[in-house]
Amino acid sequence: MIRYGLIILWVLCFSCGNDDGPGYQEPYNPDANGDDPVTVDPLTDEEMMDLTQKETFKYFWDFAHTNSGAAKERYHPNEPTLNQNVVTTGGTGFGLMSILVGIERQFITREQAVSRLNKILAFLENADRFHGAWSHWTDGNSGSTIPFSAKDDGGDLVETAFLAQGLICIKEYFKNGSDIEKTLAQKADELWKGVEWNWYTQNQDVLYWHWSPNHGFDINLKLTGYNEVLITYILAAASPDYSIDKSAYEKGWANSGSIVSSSSQYGFPLILKHAGVSNFGGPLFFSHYSFLGLKPENLTDTYGNYWDLVVNHTQINRQYCIANPKNYTDYGENCWGLTASYSRNTDGTRGYSAHSPSNDKGVVSPTAAISSIPYTPVESLKVMHYLYQNKDKMLGPAGFYDAFSPHYDFWVTETYLAIDQGPQVIMIENHRTGLLWNLFMQNEDVKKGLDKLGFNY
Repeated sequence: MIRYGLIILWVLCFSCGNDDGPGYQEPYNPDANGDDPVTVDPLTDEEMMDLTQKETFKYFWDFAHTNSGAAKERYHPNEPTLNQNVVTTGGTGFGLMSILVGIERQFITREQAVSRLNKILAFLENADRFHGAWSHWTDGNSGSTIPFSAKDDGGDLVETAFLAQGLICIKEYFKNGSDIEKTLAQKADELWKGVEWNWYTQNQDVLYWHWSPNHGFDINLKLTGYNEVLITYILAAASPDYSIDKSAYEKGWANSGSIVSSSSQYGFPLILKHAGVSNFGGPLFFSHYSFLGLKPENLTDTYGNYWDLVVNHTQINRQYCIANPKNYTDYGENCWGLTASYSRNTDGTRGYSAHSPSNDKGVVSPTAAISSIPYTPVESLKVMHYLYQNKDKMLGPAGFYDAFSPHYDFWVTETYLAIDQGPQVIMIENHRTGLLWNLFMQNEDVKKGLDKLGFNY
């Protein structure tokens, strides 16, 4: 998983044609010779969500790592052997949650899911761990750590938190099932509870992202918000055996209250300062990853209202694309969404960037708007319909491709990343039924963690 903490990633904004009514967007016409564009029969909104979930789910089912069952870091259909043994910890957590969606949507049977989940949990149990935390990347065959960078060859606490979020949902989903399912639920519970969250404070009032047996805490990256790491503090407070003090949240995450922002854009208050970026807010994954299980609706603490925060963050990102200060082709109401994803380099080659209003390269990431659907349901569906109208370019074997740019002759990267595909499946389901939100928020340890940190929910 490539993310804000080590490499400042940002994904891009994308805007599309006119709105000719519900479920229909005029397709982009790449033909220079004036040939008529091909019209794709539109889907209803329900059909659109069904298709997006079903096709995107294939990333975690059909294209998972064969030996471990866990999520590969990336999948390139045109280069299927590329990094084929690199398993991602956070993306695997997203995969666990997506498999529960797969059961509910009848993409797979409950029995198939239990078999796959048992394989994944057995792999996690035997993989390298560092004071309970998993590494960012793991070899899917051996379970050994694959270094993410020179000194990042040990525990990654944020990736571990994303995985733990999924493990808790597995525990809650199966805890009252058959004997086999109860055993699975217990194993998931034991795995996340084995993380030594308090070790990663160095006896200070803050959590640190990394620890390595070879380099200790040399990376020295503190977890301070607002970004994607809120879930880490909540789970660290929720841990029965390795809990952190509330002061770590107050002084670390909230920076002794200076996290609060008085800025607004397009009439939407930012509420909290977004780490490392302008007052237009960071890439949209800031408001996705922690909230796949953690329900932002009615969630408040001393520093802000988290529902208002995520909705406003999304609206600012969208309004920036509508304003389109760089005059990129097709940016607008039907084509928007800037977040971390694959990107287009200036020479036309594929790269990676954390797109945001302050890092706008004319590249739009489908996951940005799609995964924001609980916050902007009407607006997000417009983007999904636009993508579907351009499905000949955008829809591949595991859902919509990771990034594209109408401005550059409708450039598309025919590639996928686990951390971009997972939130689409999960957040569409949270919008439709609240499945993952309900499972995570009913967990007794999670409730204790939220209480300890002073949240209302």
